[in-house]
Amino acid sequence: MSSTSVHANESARSTEVASEHYSWQARLLHWLVALLIIGMLGLGFFLEDVPRNTPERAFYVNLHKSFGVLVFALVLVRWLWRITHRSPPLPAHLPWWEVLAATWTHKLLYLCMFLQPLSGYLGSSFNKYGVKFFGIPLPQWGWEDKALRSIFVEIHGGVAIVLLLLICLHVLAALKHLLLDKDQVFQRMLPWRARGLRQGIPESKRRSAQEPAR
Repeated sequence: MSSTSVHANESARSTEVASEHYSWQARLLHWLVALLIIGMLGLGFFLEDVPRNTPERAFYVNLHKSFGVLVFALVLVRWLWRITHRSPPLPAHLPWWEVLAATWTHKLLYLCMFLQPLSGYLGSSFNKYGVKFFGIPLPQWGWEDKALRSIFVEIHGGVAIVLLLLICLHVLAALKHLLLDKDQVFQRMLPWRARGLRQGIPESKRRSAQEPAR
Protein backbone atom coordinates (compact mmCIF):
# COMPACT_ATOMS: atom_id res chain seq x y z
CA MET A 1 0.00 0.00 0.00
CA SER A 2 1.42 3.41 -0.97
CA SER A 3 1.99 6.22 1.51
CA THR A 4 -0.61 8.26 -0.37
CA SER A 5 -3.18 5.51 0.16
CA VAL A 6 -2.34 5.26 3.85
CA HIS A 7 -2.67 9.02 4.21
CA ALA A 8 -6.00 8.93 2.40
CA ASN A 9 -7.32 6.19 4.69
CA GLU A 10 -6.20 8.07 7.80
CA SER A 11 -7.77 11.28 6.50
CA ALA A 12 -11.03 9.50 5.75
CA ARG A 13 -11.11 8.05 9.24
CA SER A 14 -10.28 11.34 10.93
CA THR A 15 -13.06 13.15 9.02
CA GLU A 16 -15.54 10.34 9.50
CA VAL A 17 -17.32 12.17 12.34
CA ALA A 18 -15.88 15.64 11.75
CA SER A 19 -19.24 17.20 10.89
CA GLU A 20 -20.99 15.46 13.79
CA HIS A 21 -20.88 17.39 17.03
CA TYR A 22 -23.02 17.67 20.14
CA SER A 23 -25.30 20.67 20.47
CA TRP A 24 -24.30 23.46 22.83
CA GLN A 25 -27.11 22.43 25.16
CA ALA A 26 -25.75 18.87 25.43
CA ARG A 27 -22.20 20.11 25.94
CA LEU A 28 -23.29 22.61 28.59
CA LEU A 29 -25.20 19.94 30.52
CA HIS A 30 -22.33 17.47 30.15
CA TRP A 31 -19.72 19.77 31.66
CA LEU A 32 -21.99 21.21 34.34
CA VAL A 33 -22.91 17.73 35.56
CA ALA A 34 -19.33 16.49 35.26
CA LEU A 35 -17.86 19.34 37.31
CA LEU A 36 -20.58 19.13 39.94
CA ILE A 37 -20.27 15.36 40.33
CA ILE A 38 -16.48 15.48 40.63
CA GLY A 39 -16.83 18.25 43.20
CA MET A 40 -19.52 16.30 45.06
CA LEU A 41 -17.41 13.15 45.18
CA GLY A 42 -14.47 15.15 46.49
CA LEU A 43 -16.64 16.83 49.12
CA GLY A 44 -18.13 13.48 50.14
CA PHE A 45 -14.70 11.94 50.73
CA PHE A 46 -13.61 15.13 52.52
CA LEU A 47 -16.53 14.78 54.95
CA GLU A 48 -15.10 11.49 56.20
CA ASP A 49 -12.41 13.49 58.03
CA VAL A 50 -14.62 16.29 59.37
CA PRO A 51 -15.52 15.78 63.08
CA ARG A 52 -19.17 14.98 63.75
CA ASN A 53 -21.49 17.28 65.71
CA THR A 54 -19.55 20.39 64.75
CA PRO A 55 -20.75 23.56 62.96
CA GLU A 56 -18.14 22.94 60.26
CA ARG A 57 -19.55 19.51 59.47
CA ALA A 58 -23.14 20.82 59.47
CA PHE A 59 -22.16 23.47 56.93
CA TYR A 60 -20.44 21.03 54.56
CA VAL A 61 -23.16 18.37 54.92
CA ASN A 62 -25.88 20.88 54.02
CA LEU A 63 -23.77 22.12 51.11
CA HIS A 64 -23.32 18.52 49.96
CA LYS A 65 -27.07 17.90 50.14
CA SER A 66 -27.92 21.11 48.28
CA PHE A 67 -25.57 20.40 45.41
CA GLY A 68 -26.78 16.79 45.38
CA VAL A 69 -30.33 17.97 44.72
CA LEU A 70 -29.02 20.28 42.00
CA VAL A 71 -27.08 17.40 40.39
CA PHE A 72 -30.18 15.19 40.40
CA ALA A 73 -32.22 17.90 38.67
CA LEU A 74 -29.53 18.51 36.03
CA VAL A 75 -29.06 14.78 35.39
CA LEU A 76 -32.81 14.45 34.89
CA VAL A 77 -32.77 17.35 32.40
CA ARG A 78 -29.76 15.84 30.64
CA TRP A 79 -31.41 12.41 30.41
CA LEU A 80 -34.62 13.94 29.00
CA TRP A 81 -32.54 15.86 26.46
CA ARG A 82 -30.66 12.73 25.48
CA ILE A 83 -33.75 10.61 24.86
CA THR A 84 -35.39 13.35 22.79
CA HIS A 85 -32.35 14.33 20.70
CA ARG A 86 -30.17 12.14 18.51
CA SER A 87 -26.58 11.77 19.66
CA PRO A 88 -23.77 11.81 17.07
CA PRO A 89 -22.93 8.23 16.07
CA LEU A 90 -19.66 6.57 16.97
CA PRO A 91 -17.15 6.09 14.15
CA ALA A 92 -17.79 3.05 11.97
CA HIS A 93 -14.20 1.85 12.37
CA LEU A 94 -14.67 1.02 16.06
CA PRO A 95 -14.85 -2.72 16.86
CA TRP A 96 -18.14 -4.11 18.14
CA TRP A 97 -16.83 -4.71 21.66
CA GLU A 98 -15.79 -1.06 21.97
CA VAL A 99 -19.21 0.14 20.87
CA LEU A 100 -20.82 -2.25 23.36
CA ALA A 101 -18.49 -1.06 26.14
CA ALA A 102 -19.28 2.60 25.36
CA THR A 103 -23.03 1.91 25.34
CA TRP A 104 -23.04 0.11 28.68
CA THR A 105 -20.64 2.56 30.31
CA HIS A 106 -23.02 5.40 29.47
CA LYS A 107 -26.02 3.43 30.73
CA LEU A 108 -24.25 2.62 34.01
CA LEU A 109 -23.13 6.23 34.36
CA TYR A 110 -26.72 7.43 34.10
CA LEU A 111 -27.87 4.76 36.55
CA CYS A 112 -25.25 5.80 39.10
CA MET A 113 -25.92 9.51 38.53
CA PHE A 114 -29.55 8.88 39.48
CA LEU A 115 -28.88 6.44 42.33
CA GLN A 116 -26.20 8.56 43.99
CA PRO A 117 -28.30 11.65 44.85
CA LEU A 118 -31.46 9.57 45.32
CA SER A 119 -29.85 7.29 47.92
CA GLY A 120 -28.41 10.34 49.67
CA TYR A 121 -31.82 12.01 49.76
CA LEU A 122 -33.46 8.87 51.16
CA GLY A 123 -30.71 8.45 53.74
CA SER A 124 -31.26 12.02 54.91
CA SER A 125 -35.04 11.50 54.95
CA PHE A 126 -34.71 8.85 57.66
CA ASN A 127 -33.18 11.19 60.22
CA LYS A 128 -34.40 14.29 62.02
CA TYR A 129 -32.49 16.76 59.83
CA GLY A 130 -33.90 15.98 56.40
CA VAL A 131 -32.73 17.85 53.30
CA LYS A 132 -32.55 21.58 52.71
CA PHE A 133 -31.86 23.04 49.28
CA PHE A 134 -29.65 26.02 50.13
CA GLY A 135 -31.74 26.64 53.24
CA ILE A 136 -35.14 25.72 51.78
CA PRO A 137 -36.61 22.62 53.50
CA LEU A 138 -37.59 19.87 51.07
CA PRO A 139 -40.18 17.10 51.60
CA GLN A 140 -39.00 14.38 53.96
CA TRP A 141 -39.84 10.95 52.57
CA GLY A 142 -39.20 9.02 55.77
CA TRP A 143 -39.04 9.14 59.53
CA GLU A 144 -36.37 8.79 62.19
CA ASP A 145 -35.02 5.29 61.60
CA LYS A 146 -31.34 4.57 62.15
CA ALA A 147 -31.40 1.13 60.50
CA LEU A 148 -32.95 2.36 57.25
CA ARG A 149 -30.69 5.39 57.24
CA SER A 150 -27.64 3.14 57.53
CA ILE A 151 -28.80 1.05 54.56
CA PHE A 152 -29.14 4.08 52.30
CA VAL A 153 -25.85 5.54 53.55
CA GLU A 154 -24.09 2.27 52.59
CA ILE A 155 -25.73 2.34 49.16
CA HIS A 156 -24.70 5.98 48.78
CA GLY A 157 -21.08 5.16 49.57
CA GLY A 158 -20.99 2.08 47.35
CA VAL A 159 -22.46 3.89 44.37
CA ALA A 160 -19.88 6.66 44.85
CA ILE A 161 -17.05 4.14 44.37
CA VAL A 162 -18.67 2.62 41.27
CA LEU A 163 -19.36 6.08 39.85
CA LEU A 164 -15.74 7.13 40.40
CA LEU A 165 -14.51 4.01 38.56
CA LEU A 166 -16.90 4.63 35.66
CA ILE A 167 -15.73 8.24 35.40
CA CYS A 168 -12.12 7.07 35.23
CA LEU A 169 -13.05 4.56 32.50
CA HIS A 170 -14.93 7.28 30.62
CA VAL A 171 -11.93 9.65 30.78
CA LEU A 172 -9.53 6.92 29.61
CA ALA A 173 -11.80 6.14 26.65
CA ALA A 174 -11.96 9.84 25.75
CA LEU A 175 -8.16 10.08 25.87
CA LYS A 176 -7.91 7.00 23.64
CA HIS A 177 -10.05 8.76 21.01
CA LEU A 178 -7.91 11.89 21.31
CA LEU A 179 -4.41 10.39 21.39
CA LEU A 180 -4.68 7.03 19.62
CA ASP A 181 -7.73 6.96 17.35
CA LYS A 182 -7.60 10.68 16.50
CA ASP A 183 -11.16 10.46 15.18
CA GLN A 184 -12.44 13.74 16.70
CA VAL A 185 -14.83 11.97 19.05
CA PHE A 186 -13.12 13.77 21.93
CA GLN A 187 -13.34 17.20 20.27
CA ARG A 188 -17.10 17.08 19.63
CA MET A 189 -17.83 17.28 23.38
CA LEU A 190 -15.40 20.12 24.15
CA PRO A 191 -17.01 23.22 25.76
CA TRP A 192 -15.94 25.14 22.65
CA ARG A 193 -16.21 23.97 19.06
CA ALA A 194 -13.02 22.59 17.60
CA ARG A 195 -11.99 24.19 14.30
CA GLY A 196 -12.61 21.01 12.29
CA LEU A 197 -16.13 20.73 13.67
CA ARG A 198 -17.19 24.36 13.36
CA GLN A 199 -18.54 24.27 9.82
CA GLY A 200 -17.99 20.60 9.09
CA ILE A 201 -15.61 19.29 6.43
CA PRO A 202 -16.16 20.66 2.92
CA GLU A 203 -17.64 18.10 0.56
CA SER A 204 -14.70 18.43 -1.86
CA LYS A 205 -12.21 17.56 0.88
CA ARG A 206 -14.38 14.68 2.07
CA ARG A 207 -14.51 13.23 -1.45
CA SER A 208 -10.77 13.63 -1.99
CA ALA A 209 -10.06 11.94 1.32
CA GLN A 210 -12.23 8.98 0.37
CA GLU A 211 -10.93 8.57 -3.17
CA PRO A 212 -8.46 5.66 -3.57
CA ALA A 213 -4.91 6.47 -4.58
CA ARG A 214 -4.19 6.17 -8.28
